[in-house]
Amino acid sequence: FCMIFAVQKINEDLQLLPNITLGFRIYDTYGGENTYHATMELLSNQNLFIPNYKCGLLNDLVSVVGTLDPAISFDMADILSIYKVPQFLYGPPPSMHGKTEIPFYYHMVPDEEFHFRGILQLLLHFKWTWVGILVKGYGGAKFEQLIFSWLSLHGICIAFLEQLRTIYINNVDDGLKWLVETFHCFTNSKANVVIINDKYVLHLRWLLYLPEMEMVSIEPKGKVWIIASQMILASFFYQKSWDIQVLHGALSFAAYSNEIEGFQHFLQTRNHFSFFPQDGFLKDVWEHAFGCEFLDQCANVKTEGVCTGKEKLESLPGSFFEMKMTSPSYSIYNAVYAAAHALHAIQVTQQPYKRKIAFNNNIGNKISFHENGEFVTGLDIENWVTFPNQSIHRVKVGKLDPWAILKDIEIMQEGNITMMELTEKLPISTCTESCLPGYFKRKQEGKPFCCYDCQPCPKEKMSSQKDMDDCSKCPDGQYTNKNQDSCLPKRISFLSFEEPMGICLVILAMFFFLCTVVVMATFLKYHHTPIVKANNRNLSYVLLTSLLLCFLCSLQFLVAPGDIICLLRQISFGIIFSVAVSSVLAKTIIVVLAFMATKPGSRVKNWVGRGLGTSIVLSGSLIQTGICAVWLFTFSPFPDIDTHSEIEEIILQCNEGSSTMFYCVLGYMGFLASASFTVAFFSRNLPSSFNEAKCLTFSMLIFCSVWISFVPSYLSTKGKYMVAVEVFSILTSSAGLLVCIYFPKCYIIICRPELNNREQLIKRKGS
Repeated sequence: FCMIFAVQKINEDLQLLPNITLGFRIYDTYGGENTYHATMELLSNQNLFIPNYKCGLLNDLVSVVGTLDPAISFDMADILSIYKVPQFLYGPPPSMHGKTEIPFYYHMVPDEEFHFRGILQLLLHFKWTWVGILVKGYGGAKFEQLIFSWLSLHGICIAFLEQLRTIYINNVDDGLKWLVETFHCFTNSKANVVIINDKYVLHLRWLLYLPEMEMVSIEPKGKVWIIASQMILASFFYQKSWDIQVLHGALSFAAYSNEIEGFQHFLQTRNHFSFFPQDGFLKDVWEHAFGCEFLDQCANVKTEGVCTGKEKLESLPGSFFEMKMTSPSYSIYNAVYAAAHALHAIQVTQQPYKRKIAFNNNIGNKISFHENGEFVTGLDIENWVTFPNQSIHRVKVGKLDPWAILKDIEIMQEGNITMMELTEKLPISTCTESCLPGYFKRKQEGKPFCCYDCQPCPKEKMSSQKDMDDCSKCPDGQYTNKNQDSCLPKRISFLSFEEPMGICLVILAMFFFLCTVVVMATFLKYHHTPIVKANNRNLSYVLLTSLLLCFLCSLQFLVAPGDIICLLRQISFGIIFSVAVSSVLAKTIIVVLAFMATKPGSRVKNWVGRGLGTSIVLSGSLIQTGICAVWLFTFSPFPDIDTHSEIEEIILQCNEGSSTMFYCVLGYMGFLASASFTVAFFSRNLPSSFNEAKCLTFSMLIFCSVWISFVPSYLSTKGKYMVAVEVFSILTSSAGLLVCIYFPKCYIIICRPELNNREQLIKRKGS
């Protein structure tokens, strides 16, 4: 009817084809070898089959509108191309079978590949990764490419693949048994999306009709049917009353179409038998559609159910006849207009027929073809909405432009997409439920890659999206939250005097600093007393000063690491401690030499003097200063951050630059301490009055014990606790020197002043 309507409109347009009247002839192709016979009839007189001869009145054949079946149109092209008659195909383009191009052949719909890419994009858009497929035959090479290549490449798995069969009269039982098996296959599957590649959807309707035939006991609810390619809903006469509610919510792709003004009025008001009363084709359609029968003019017998020709087409169910301009009807309409515009161009330009056509149809839509004869159009995504009165409404819910690339599908509004009855939201079609953030997918053994188990992310890894193939680490400076689905910024951390540990160390350092100040003040006040003079007053002041600086230098470790702090804190610690330990060594050596000098005829007294202690302190300190200078000029310490030691913190620290140089400083200090301890240990049995050899021995024992235990403790801790270990070692070793060497003397000076006299100085052991 759309072709008749288009021809009528063209003939009414006096400007398009002046002095030319278009006509039309409709033939049944029958298929097979009859296709060639029907095609030859187009080139013959209407009543005589004499091809290649003009017998009687023979109208010029301008063009042919092919069929919905691409194979039949392909066969027709074998003959029509000889006579250079263009053919317009409104079904899917046929397989070329090795041919590169069919001349005078126009595709009114996009290539099947474009349809199948649209299906792929639709699946990706809604994340439907577990789909079933029902296909009539093999579906063609491009459909096989879709299901065997494209789907798997884009992470979509096939839950089941069933071939639809034709049921013949001689094996109805086997056919029904197969239908039941196929029905249970897709109803029992977790795949809620099924792709149908079936001409006219006839086999699918058979499958969905099984519950009404009481051959199965369940209803096929919850499935979304995606109609592949340019398929339409059609019914045989026996299917006219079949319920189409089971197709409610189906999705299909159709070439762009528009409603043509006046088409419905044409269908409602036209007397379809006034012009062609003997049209057998129209009579057959009419009888099947309305369930009536035309009377034979030779017979005067009247029976029930007589066709009058005035039956209303709008009374037919939508599954049998649609009053709207469908996509195939719109393609036929444009095909007729394309032929008329091509004929008009030949008339105006007097030029031979050109393959490229471009014009605007009578509703303003641009119609154009590529050089290869393919119509430039996109696809509408149609959502089938069915009603109990067997009517159907195709709602356009999306579109796919011809220049679109993958993932460029446009869904107008997902809320407008109507799925199966009682379904409030778009269905999920996956083999397994989505893995939530914080988990990753692990493939199930022996199953397609779409089937997986959800495993929690390993420690210190996260996944922020659903269905992640693997978990990833957070960037430097961030860590995973408790649920392992996002990253949080790490806190900046360093050993600060504001935190409890830092406060304790500051209090300890200041306490010993004040103690040292009190000891120094005591020594300065009683500097003329024998006990202060007997223990080398100058070295005592040097040692006390270095201890003061030791306690103060520990505070450098309790502030934020910076360029100056990192350069100074280890260097100053090494030099100051070397002065302190050198002072202890000098005091120990002088004690030993002093008692050796008392022996008759000893020449050691020449070495005993103020210069000896100074020389020992300076030489010991200068060597350490040289080591520190080499450290500074080669691998100087610098501020650094540690993002790995603590999960939730970034540790600000000083990088020592060279661990070797750091341990060289400690090693030299250990050498001085061990030398002091050795000398003090061997001098412990000297006369005890005012002899501080035992005090020096015990102090160096504590000093060496602290720093020997420091090394494994320092290496086994991380972050700010390494700094805390070093500060504690500095304080305890310094406090050990202070307490063991000076507290006994202060006790005598303050509490036992009677012992602080010359007589006690010269008293011998055992006197």
